[in-house]
Amino acid sequence: MEGVVSVFPSEKKKLHTTRSWNFMGFPLNVTRSTYESDIIIGMLDSGIWPESESFNDKGFGPPPTKWKGICQGSSNFTCNNKVIGARYCHSEGEVGPGEIASPRDSEGHGTHTASTAAGDVVSHASLLGVASGTARGGVPSARIAVYKICWSDGCSDADILAAFDDAIADGVDVISLSVGGWPLDYFQDSIAIGAFHSMKNGILTSNSAGNSGPRSESVLNFSPWALSVAASTIDRKFVSQVKLGNGAIYEGLSINTFDLGNTMYPIIYGGEAPNQTAGYEGISSRLCTSGSLNKTLVEGKIVLCDAATIGSGAIAAGAVGSIMQNGFFKDLASSYILPASVLRMSDGADILQYLNSASEPTATILKSIEIKDELAPAVVIFSSRGPNPLTRDILKPDLTAPGVDILAAWSGASTVTGYEGDNRFVQYNIISGTSMSCPHASGAAAYVKSFHPTWSSDAIRSALMTTAYPMNPDTNPDAEFAYGSGHINPIKATDPGLVYDAEEIDYVKFLCGQGYGTRQLQLVTGDQSACSAETNGTVWDLNYPSYTLSTKYGESITRTFQRTVTNVGSQISTYKAIIKHQQELKFRFNQVFFPSSPLGRNNLLL
Repeated sequence: MEGVVSVFPSEKKKLHTTRSWNFMGFPLNVTRSTYESDIIIGMLDSGIWPESESFNDKGFGPPPTKWKGICQGSSNFTCNNKVIGARYCHSEGEVGPGEIASPRDSEGHGTHTASTAAGDVVSHASLLGVASGTARGGVPSARIAVYKICWSDGCSDADILAAFDDAIADGVDVISLSVGGWPLDYFQDSIAIGAFHSMKNGILTSNSAGNSGPRSESVLNFSPWALSVAASTIDRKFVSQVKLGNGAIYEGLSINTFDLGNTMYPIIYGGEAPNQTAGYEGISSRLCTSGSLNKTLVEGKIVLCDAATIGSGAIAAGAVGSIMQNGFFKDLASSYILPASVLRMSDGADILQYLNSASEPTATILKSIEIKDELAPAVVIFSSRGPNPLTRDILKPDLTAPGVDILAAWSGASTVTGYEGDNRFVQYNIISGTSMSCPHASGAAAYVKSFHPTWSSDAIRSALMTTAYPMNPDTNPDAEFAYGSGHINPIKATDPGLVYDAEEIDYVKFLCGQGYGTRQLQLVTGDQSACSAETNGTVWDLNYPSYTLSTKYGESITRTFQRTVTNVGSQISTYKAIIKHQQELKFRFNQVFFPSSPLGRNNLLL
């Protein structure tokens, strides 16, 4: 068919779920370019809640003249001079029950990511009093274009590709996509294909790296022409204290918006309250899963559980709260549908001992408070790790950004958790994921673009990567496979000095060198590019801002990397290469001096 480049099954992908900007050294009063208001970020996500105060267009002029998009509105959805365009893509017939056939966000994810990237400044924002402060995006003056691709059953490849095409034609400057599926070859991956087309048009695609960590080789969205973003902590964490009748106090992780008013309640161990009528024994009820607890024994009490669940089992049994034990997630807090706190296993053991020794054991759970995280930034445990599962010698993720306990705008159609039994409808919510780190990088890319509107997508990505500040390998044992080049630093990225630039032909050579034939190549490029002797390159010569070499244990190997850097700094510049390495590694670095002119290029051999 005319205009059809490739045909493959349309699979489903899924969404990867503001102190953060200040933590990055990026305050609201940072120097900004007047061009920021002409920057357009395309959000490919679950839609947007346009009435949120984060998308108020007060003080905004009309959209920039380069904008060619539309507002695919309806009777319940309109755009403004902040949210300048919106579309929804649903290629599989009618939308499902409870879905909204418009760009409106009924889930919350898209609203959260859009406000993180480019939300306006909103004072006194909080989640029901938790994390109270000023909410804002990285580029509050930038415009937002929304492309709703995700529905209750996922985000289809067909809709993802359609949204990329629309966003490119509409004139966006940066694409933010917090979505992923599973590792695929580039010519089978809708996100990689869409990102390639955006790269050809000078548009950087910022992707979430995935939430399957700390497993090795779990990183997603690893195409070398896009930015892959890991998630790390900020210097704020939320704790909820548990107070026992004997005066002991334990500190657990959770985002608890409920206030029990210091009232002490009887406490019971889930393992001692099995719903035997339904066939449960203590070995199952200790986990407090749905239906496992005896309502007669649990109702009106706080229940101690041996696992962290959303709380549906406890609340169904009439519990007023839940104390959970978890030895895995130690660096992020979650919300639950009833008062809850997640304690260390050792603390849970102490409480169980109190239960067994006190004649009338009681407890209460206090509302969450903020404490300082002295170890931040550290890559969070769920953030997907490298090495790159497809192209081992391309380092992914590229960098890390805040993705833990992020406060941002929320959909008015969704509750805090989205689970049955939760009736808390809020304007702002706190969630975690590489879905949250991705829009931080998107906002940072838009900030760089506002100072350098003519830079290519690769130049912007290079600036973000080469100016990232180093992470501590002691608190990040997976090192570069966890955080890539380091932690994003938006201000420094506006003046990187040197950039590693690339264009379509460089990636054509890379793909041909990976063994692609012309047909497979064209599935990615969407044009008449062909593989030949002239377009056969190596992965080590791709002008990438990081250097990666995979080897077998005990193997001796020698490899030459060729790079070209472009001087985007001072006209007369001197740069010095410093290589820190283990004793077993040997390096030789050759360079040619820059010509004394701006945008001079310099070939490097490593």
